[in-house]
Amino acid sequence: MEFPFDLSPVLGDRVCVVDQHLRPAGRRGPTHRGDLEQQLRTVIDELGKASAKAQGLPTPVTSAARMEANRHVLYILRAPDGRGTPKGAVIGFLKVGYKKLFLLDRNGAHNEAEPLCVLDFYIHESLQRHGYGRQLFQHMLQSERVDPWRLAVDRPSEKLLAFLRKHYGLTDAIPQVNNFVIFEGFFSNRPAPPRRPPPKRPEEEIKPYSLSERDFLREEAEPPWPFNLTPGRAGGSPVRGSLRPFLVRRETRMDRQSPRRRTDGQTPPQQRRASSLGRTGR
Repeated sequence: MEFPFDLSPVLGDRVCVVDQHLRPAGRRGPTHRGDLEQQLRTVIDELGKASAKAQGLPTPVTSAARMEANRHVLYILRAPDGRGTPKGAVIGFLKVGYKKLFLLDRNGAHNEAEPLCVLDFYIHESLQRHGYGRQLFQHMLQSERVDPWRLAVDRPSEKLLAFLRKHYGLTDAIPQVNNFVIFEGFFSNRPAPPRRPPPKRPEEEIKPYSLSERDFLREEAEPPWPFNLTPGRAGGSPVRGSLRPFLVRRETRMDRQSPRRRTDGQTPPQQRRASSLGRTGR
């Protein structure tokens, strides 16, 4: 694809890498930097239109405005100097970017992942089947340090699927409901998502009755006499344990059995008769 301006100051090296900042790779030539940026925008827009036309899409998926709005990376392959027109030509481009996706495995289980995605891939029709596509794709894999089976491809055409099958052996495709395609091996050796620990239950205050129950459990019951005798007291009688509970109980029983005194200071009749009989006998 040819352009009416010199591509060397715009694209620089053979493979130009462009991100969302749209900075021209070249630094030489008398052209002003603002003009270089505008020329780079023109290159990106024209490549996006050519790719959409080749794939039969109603609107381009690649443009300078879309590049600025997303964190995508564009790899542009330029024709070598001395070939084609004096101002240079563009062979094709490849756009990739990371996306958070929900993907299905072979068992139909949902998996959340953020893989590197192939978003747009185009080689000029007159230069296809010359090895340029593999050269550009391989450059991207090395720059991004990713294996081909780790990629997710957005709406791949039949040509792209045949390209991946021929050069990288990606034959077992796993279609997704979101129009992406992944391949066998995408989930292999992938670390399992970390499991969240169960939420801690709030510490509840100890209820009053539980305190008494715990104190009761800590107390040791005193054994009955004579097992509570204190050993080792020579010359003395054995010492019993505490008799206070028994004395209190005895006093209570005696109080119940003893006759009640009247409030007027007089004794009951039975007691007076018993006392008088005692005096008579004497």
